Amino acid sequence: MDIEQYIWGMTPEGEAVVLYVMRAASGAEVRLCNYGATVVSVSVPDRTGRCDEVIAGCGRYDDYAGDPAAGGKTLGRCAGRIGHGRMTIEGTEYRLERNDRGSHLHGGSRGFGERLWEGRVETNRVVMSLLSEEGDQGYPGQLAAEVVFDFDDDHALEITYLARTDRTTPVDLATRLHIDLAGGGAAGAPAQELRLAPARLVETDGRLLPTGRLLATEGSSCDFGSFRPLHDAFDSDSGIDERHFLLDGWQSGILAEAGELRDPQSGRHMTLLTSQPCITLRSGTTYPGAAAPDRERSAVLECGFGPDAVNRPGLLPSPLLHAGELYCQKTVFRFGIEA
Repeated sequence: MDIEQYIWGMTPEGEAVVLYVMRAASGAEVRLCNYGATVVSVSVPDRTGRCDEVIAGCGRYDDYAGDPAAGGKTLGRCAGRIGHGRMTIEGTEYRLERNDRGSHLHGGSRGFGERLWEGRVETNRVVMSLLSEEGDQGYPGQLAAEVVFDFDDDHALEITYLARTDRTTPVDLATRLHIDLAGGGAAGAPAQELRLAPARLVETDGRLLPTGRLLATEGSSCDFGSFRPLHDAFDSDSGIDERHFLLDGWQSGILAEAGELRDPQSGRHMTLLTSQPCITLRSGTTYPGAAAPDRERSAVLECGFGPDAVNRPGLLPSPLLHAGELYCQKTVFRFGIEA
C-alpha cells in the first residue's frame, strides 16, 4: 500500500488542508483530507478492470465547508439528531445548538465535520485526531477522538473510531458516504440494488425524530431482505427521504455484515460491515446540485446509534461514553466484483 500526501489548500487561518492518497497494487485509490476527516473519493475497478470514482465527493477542499450533504465527512460529537437540542445526562440538562428543524444535527454548525483534524501516516494507514474541549457545542466533558483509515489490496476501506472522555458524554461518530457503484462517468437512471441484514425500521415523525415505535419491514417499501432497487425505499408521498434501520441481533463490540450494494451494469459490489447498531439510508436526490452533482444517483449510507438515541433509552442503544471507557466502533466498506 502506497500513501502520498499533498497540500490541498490553506484555511483562512493559514492552516494546511492535506490530501492523502492511499493506492492499492491494482491502481484502486482512496483519497482523504483532514478537513472533516473526510473520505474525498474511492476509485475501484469494474468487471473489465477499469477504475472509476464510486464516491460522489467534492473537487475542492473549500466546497466541503458548510456542505449540507456532509458527504464523506466524519460526523460528531453525535451524528444525526438530538431532539429539540436537549438532553439530560446524570440528572443535568444540557441545551445544544438547534441547527436543523428545531433539533441539534451532526454536533452543531461547528461539529466534527467542520473542523480541521490533525493527520498522520502510520506505515500503511492514515490516522486523524481531534480534541474537543469541555463545553464544545454545548457537550459535557473533554473528548479526545481518533479516526483510523485502512485500505488494502482487497479494496476494503476500514474506518475505526476511537474516543476517550473525562466526563460522561454522548459519542456517536459516523462517516456518511454517497456511493454510486456505476461510476462517476455513468449516465441514466439509478440502477443500484440494495440488500440489508434483518432489521426493524425506526418510525420517525415530520421532524425526523423517533415516534417510539419500531416497525417490521416485510412487505413494505423498506423491505430489503433481498436485493431490490435502492430507490424503492423513497417512493412514498411522505416527503421524508430518510430511513433508519435498527439491526436485529446487534451485539456491542461485534463487527457484523449489515448489507450489500451492487450495480448490475458495472459488476461492482460492496459489502457493508459495522459494529454500530443502526444504518441510516438516504437517497442522493435529497441533495440536488451542490458541489458534487453526481450525488443525485447515490446511495447515502451512514452507520451509527440512530436518531435521538441519547434521549431514547429502551428504544435504541445508548451512545453514552463514561470516563475511563474506550469508545471503539468500526465500519468497513468492502468493494469487489460480482462473479
